[in-house]
Order: sequence, then C-alpha cells, then structure tokens
Amino acid sequence: MIEAGQASEIEWGGNWVFLDIGFAEKRKSCGLLFGDGHPNCLRFAEAKESILEHIRHSSPPVKLVIEAPLSACFDQHGNPKRRKIETADGKSRFWYVGAGCAVMVAAMYLIQDVHNAEPRIPVRLFEGFVSFKDSSTPTDHCRDVRLLRDVVRDPLKFSTAIYTGDDLKSDPTDRLVSAFRVAGLDLGVPAVIKPVLESATPQKSR
Repeated sequence: MIEAGQASEIEWGGNWVFLDIGFAEKRKSCGLLFGDGHPNCLRFAEAKESILEHIRHSSPPVKLVIEAPLSACFDQHGNPKRRKIETADGKSRFWYVGAGCAVMVAAMYLIQDVHNAEPRIPVRLFEGFVSFKDSSTPTDHCRDVRLLRDVVRDPLKFSTAIYTGDDLKSDPTDRLVSAFRVAGLDLGVPAVIKPVLESATPQKSR
C-alpha cells in the first residue's frame, strides 16, 4: 500500500528514505539517503532499484521523502495554479512548469514501479521541497537530502518547515489532488518538508 504521509507522522525513528530525484540519461542526477546513512549520488535507474530493494527487505512502514511535487493544485475553474509554497522573494517554482514538472514526471515513473512491485508493507510518501537556492551554486543532491533529514530529525525545532495539505492552498476554493492521479493512482496529498536555506530557524512565508 502506498499512501500520503501526514505531518503528524514526521518524527525521527523508523524507516526513512530521502530522495532528491532527477531525470537524466547519463548524469548522476539523484541524491539518495537511507536513515542515518551517508548520501550517494546515483543515476535515476540506480536510485529506483535501490529503493525497490530497500522496500522489499524493510520493516514497515517505509517513509519515503521525494524532492518533487507530489500534489497538484487547480483553481475553481479547473486551471493549474501555483501552490502556496511555490513562490518566495519574487522567485517561483510552479509544479506545472519547468524543473518542477520534470521531476514530477520522474516521481511518477518511480511510484508506478513501486506500485507494480506490490509492496507487502506500507509506503508513506512525503514531499521534499528544497528550492530557491543561490543560482551561482551548483546543485548538490547529497546536501539536499541531508537538509530534508535535518528537519525530520528535529521536527519541533523545524516545525515551520513542515506543511500540511491545507497549508498549500492560497485560496479556500483551490483543489489539491495527488500528482499520481493522472496515472490512475490517487494516493492523497502528502505533507511537505521545505527547509529554509538561508536561516537555521525556518519561517513559513505567508
């Protein structure tokens, strides 16, 4: 069973997997970190197989954090709309354009394969959102999964870096759905972990 993870379930302990997902033919575009281990940079297929193998031999539940949009937002007319977390300081990363859309597609292929593997234990999904980084600094996939783990290790300290589904709406009429619904998998809207890069004490932008 694959289902959306809730904000109340974000606490250290248990079986955590952190994935900064990428989609590239030759580059090691993914960062993968299991629990207290050390992160590795892998190609997409390598990361996917490592996660599938981990799920096959793990104790339940597996809590899988994927740094990609795992929910989609639409306005009352059915048009795609930004989620509240997707703008900051004049910058934007909308789920339906550019890099956000690309990694969402990568996540769809990963979760489809997890679903097809028919896991015997629950897999709970959480969204990671590590964005609005300094454009002059190269992407560090290993650093990004460490940032996500830092929040899970101390959710009280970083409580303002954790968002529920309702926190993603900028208007009460917004409709949030699972990103995987288009593939026939309605997995619900997972909680989001959004570390703030410039401050040790994250603050939600309202």
